[in-house]
Amino acid sequence: MITKEIHIIGGGMAGTEAAWQILQQNIPVILHEMRPVRKTDVHQTDGLAEMVCSNSFRSDDYENNAVGLLHEEMRRCNSLIMEAAHENSVPAGSALAVDRIAFSQYIQNKLEAHPLFTMIREEITHIPEKDWNNVIIATGPLTSDALARSILNHTGEDELAFFDAIAPIVYKDSIDFSKAWYQSRYDKGDTADYINLPLNEAQYNILIDDLIDTEKYDYKDWEKNTPYFDGCMPIEVMAERGHETLRYGPMKPVGLTNPHTNEDCYAIVQLRQDNKLDTLYNMVGFQTKMKYAAQVEAFKKIPGLENARFARLGGLHRNTFINSPNLLDSNLRFKAMPHVRFAGQISGVEGYVESAAMGLMAGRFAAAEHKGSPISAPPMTTAFGALIHYITGGQIPGVGDRKTFQPMNINFGIMPPLEGKKLKRKDRKPEKSMRALKDLTEWLLAIKND
Repeated sequence: MITKEIHIIGGGMAGTEAAWQILQQNIPVILHEMRPVRKTDVHQTDGLAEMVCSNSFRSDDYENNAVGLLHEEMRRCNSLIMEAAHENSVPAGSALAVDRIAFSQYIQNKLEAHPLFTMIREEITHIPEKDWNNVIIATGPLTSDALARSILNHTGEDELAFFDAIAPIVYKDSIDFSKAWYQSRYDKGDTADYINLPLNEAQYNILIDDLIDTEKYDYKDWEKNTPYFDGCMPIEVMAERGHETLRYGPMKPVGLTNPHTNEDCYAIVQLRQDNKLDTLYNMVGFQTKMKYAAQVEAFKKIPGLENARFARLGGLHRNTFINSPNLLDSNLRFKAMPHVRFAGQISGVEGYVESAAMGLMAGRFAAAEHKGSPISAPPMTTAFGALIHYITGGQIPGVGDRKTFQPMNINFGIMPPLEGKKLKRKDRKPEKSMRALKDLTEWLLAIKND
């Protein structure tokens, strides 16, 4: 018997976006969210789509950046996440960043106002059997232990996990602006949106020594032998990889000049606005596993932060995901139980935007199947299609295989090369973006006509 509603487990980026897409097809949704009945180690509220690690959706430049392209594709698919981000954005240069509290509340209000939406605050401890005949599991990187065990019992796969780290947040009024200044690298963006803290060579060397030598939290059993994901690598791990690593990473000083001295800088710490009130700023790239006291001691040596007050210090949490190339089909269905789909970070993508994008796709796939007219995935030339292709078995040669699968951010490298055109390097990304949006438009038109 076909039930009239679609069940979604998890109220994060993927789950809320999936719910919205299904509701647009006039299909009832029951969203199961375990908070506050069962809390996690890192969430601070009970709100839907809470942003934990950062308040940034990264670049919004759809012509030259793959994540910006994914933003645009989502907008063209009536994305609730992108709508909420637009309505609650804060200055971030060419990036898209939001007031995370207002963003979460916007999404929750929008869903709860829909007459076909129901939310149940409860922990789902096992993969539902056929009594729920259309299910999306979007429980994210902090899937409860009970549900994770149930998933593993059905997959037969070894658990895979990596660390995801949280950067400290500083109160703006505690920053010393006789040393700090506003500027975006190369002055990108409409305004100078980042606060910059300059370090000379001696100050940089002290910071590196502190990062390497300072006390860190002990590893728990579940953390041992767990690989880091490069996009969220703790600052001290980057420092351990080489003395100059940070100067060529999050602390690169290029495109910036200190207006207080008119001199170039040896290294830079950038702070990005974290809330709409412009009172909180997060330390870009400074996610860490250092003990709290050690963080305060080390970071207060950075020029401009001598008297800093921290609204939140850095932390670390586990990110759990399935071996999706073995387990999912191109419609994000669980091969062993086709009435179940996976979406979001647990499906093998990394990042807020990518998680929401897979929620969007899972929602559309589930709604189409519910109506009796299944749809295929978008072409691989689109950002949507490239991500789906990557996580369902079509990995790029040299990146890895099914035995070494690791989550992936969207990037132009997982999209097919341009054919029949010889372009300068600077023109290749815009050309791929134009191709992607053209192919997405055709895909949307085709499924509409079906």
